[in-house]
Amino acid sequence: MATTPTTFEVDGTAICNKRMSAGMEVQQLADKAGITASYLRKLERGARTRMKPATYVRLRAALDANETELLAPHPDPPERK
Repeated sequence: MATTPTTFEVDGTAICNKRMSAGMEVQQLADKAGITASYLRKLERGARTRMKPATYVRLRAALDANETELLAPHPDPPERK
């Protein structure tokens, strides 16, 4: 049975690119997602990398993003010898 993670690790560059592609300013997206502009700037700069599930869902909805496109990429685990 899958469980909801307690936080999501996000990719600030992906958030910024998606916001700019949507033609939104930081404050516009922050208002639409129900977060502060300061928090959004920190996410985009990479100063903050984790989001609570409800906040992540609101940001995704505000950007019309799918479930994974704002998540930080995870490197493949090292191969075992």
